[in-house]
Amino acid sequence: MSKLLKRYDVLALVLFFLLSVFLEYQEAFSLLEDETLSYRQILRTYLADDAVTTPSKDVVIVYTDEEFYSEYGKFPLTRVDLSTIVVDLKKMGAKVIAVDLLLDFKSAYGEDPSLEDAFKEAGNVLLVSQAVFEEEEYVQLNRAIDRFAAITTSGYSNISSNSTIREIMVRLRIYPEIAEQEEDGWPVAVQAVAAFLEQQAAIEGNQLLIGENLRVNLDQFNDMYIDYPQLPPDGLGGTQKLHDVIGISALDLIFAEDEEELEELSFLFDGKIVLIGEVAEVAHDEFETPVGNVFGVEIIANSIATILKGAPLQPASLLPEILLTAVFMLGLFGTTLLQNPLPRTLLASIVFLVYTVYVGVVYIYQGTIYSMSYVLIAGFLSELVIYLRFYLEERGQKILIRAAFGQYLSPKIVSDLVKNPDKLSLGGQEREMTAYFSDIAGFSTFSETLNPTQLVLLLNDYLTEMCNIIIGSEGTVDKFEGDAIVAFWGAPTVQTDHARLACYASIEMNQLLAELRVKWAAQSHPAIHVRMGLNTGVMLVGNMGSAQRMNYTMMGDSVNLAARLEGANKVYKSDLMISQSTYDQVADDVDVRELDTIRVVGKSEAVTVYQLLDKKDRITGSMADLIDFYNQGLDLYKQREYAGAIEKFKQGIAIHDDDGPCLTLLVRCQQYLTSPPSNDWDGVFTLAEKG
Repeated sequence: MSKLLKRYDVLALVLFFLLSVFLEYQEAFSLLEDETLSYRQILRTYLADDAVTTPSKDVVIVYTDEEFYSEYGKFPLTRVDLSTIVVDLKKMGAKVIAVDLLLDFKSAYGEDPSLEDAFKEAGNVLLVSQAVFEEEEYVQLNRAIDRFAAITTSGYSNISSNSTIREIMVRLRIYPEIAEQEEDGWPVAVQAVAAFLEQQAAIEGNQLLIGENLRVNLDQFNDMYIDYPQLPPDGLGGTQKLHDVIGISALDLIFAEDEEELEELSFLFDGKIVLIGEVAEVAHDEFETPVGNVFGVEIIANSIATILKGAPLQPASLLPEILLTAVFMLGLFGTTLLQNPLPRTLLASIVFLVYTVYVGVVYIYQGTIYSMSYVLIAGFLSELVIYLRFYLEERGQKILIRAAFGQYLSPKIVSDLVKNPDKLSLGGQEREMTAYFSDIAGFSTFSETLNPTQLVLLLNDYLTEMCNIIIGSEGTVDKFEGDAIVAFWGAPTVQTDHARLACYASIEMNQLLAELRVKWAAQSHPAIHVRMGLNTGVMLVGNMGSAQRMNYTMMGDSVNLAARLEGANKVYKSDLMISQSTYDQVADDVDVRELDTIRVVGKSEAVTVYQLLDKKDRITGSMADLIDFYNQGLDLYKQREYAGAIEKFKQGIAIHDDDGPCLTLLVRCQQYLTSPPSNDWDGVFTLAEKG
């Protein structure tokens, strides 16, 4: 737990989501949230139940549009003709007549008396007003002129976007403070429904009550989400306007020929809420909504329909909102536990997708509104921090790997480790590899001839040159033990030709040593001769040690044999000894001579060993003649023909008087002439010392 608390990405995750809940509750910014509501509402109109998406049958719009004014011949609608429409609607049984025209000025043509008479005769007229605010504080209602206001009711038609950047009409806000101060202090949609149901409106907590049976849940700001209906296509690639579906042109009323024609139209209005309003572009009364541009009178109609349905779009309460956000957060927390970027990205994508789909589904089918943009933004920012942490850790890990292994591994292998740092985790794996051990012959003796500074400089020169070859051949320098070098091929990256790489590197080191001896002799340094041992087999390789300090190294019997072979060179006065298992893999790549079949200290199994001479087919001249005599002598030795073998070894020594293998087997054959091995001898020579 303490480690988790120290993880800044986890802390950022929690902080972002706590902040998202706070900002969502405060509605600090609504632009993106309203955009998500737009898409959800469009899907709702197509996928939700018809009872929800069908326009209300209790609301009718009497509209004036361009076609109306073209035939009417003047603009705007005169108050005399408006009075005719109001009276006719009353005659046709309209229960509520709401006029979406702000009649806050006197007619210049003396038309007010006729309209006043019409309002009196109808007795069920609702006029729009405007609520005035200064710095978000309510100031007053701008109502119709007194002669109209005295005989009608009114309701404010203010509706505005929650976003200060983009004007999109999603919610109807109800102001309790206006209702407390004003007799007609309700939105026109609320007033229309109250008159239609013949009930009084009231606010209790965050609920709008109209009578005892109609309750509408509001959000924390007393906003009601407007549920826009599905509208049929217009045949031109778009959709019809609401007034085309539930409306009738004012032309049909003004130019009705007689009472009989009006009576035929009465079924449209009888017992309904009738809205009279402009849908002409010249009136500039069009607003952006989740389902496209909608005229002001249509927004009122949609608001009325939403209230009559009990406001099916309901904001989720705080507790479910917090719980859903917590589930989303926990899903993203899971990504902090995944090192591999592919499953981490996959999990994050699934969490985002599931949350988005769930929030969309409950909106479409249940009408429950959960915050989307706030939570998704918090999730996006959280994932940025999570990915940043992994990036910085990976970058730091790469720097550490390069710093720790750059001096001991080839650039190619270091690059592989940087791409796959899991190879350096604590623990190991069994793998076939080739181990290399080397040691300076007679190091204690010649080190006494040098002062400490000279010795360090000479060793550094020697170790640097040898390691350059190892690293250049894609080997791994395991460790230095004084003058000894331990290395291996086949890890940390898989090398199918590890035996060949190791043998070639050893040959190159041996050849370079001959050149270095000339250089060191010129500096009055003693000659350095190095014994090397190689063995191929299954080994345990990996990071060994503690969590505080690890060493990438190798272990196992195959490793120990390589070390024994390095020491066995001392017996045969050879320089580079390889095992049978190594030779089996490089027989086509190198020239060797068989040295013996031996049993090293601490091992019961015998192993045939070879002196590694050079790359394939490079042994020529006197050395080739020496090898020929040596091989003949070795065959005679194996047949226990020691006298003949002695002659062949002597012929080899005549070519190179310091040839160690010839000298070694010569002495052994001379001993066997006087003290031959037992008849059941298996030909294996057992070493008495490690070397």
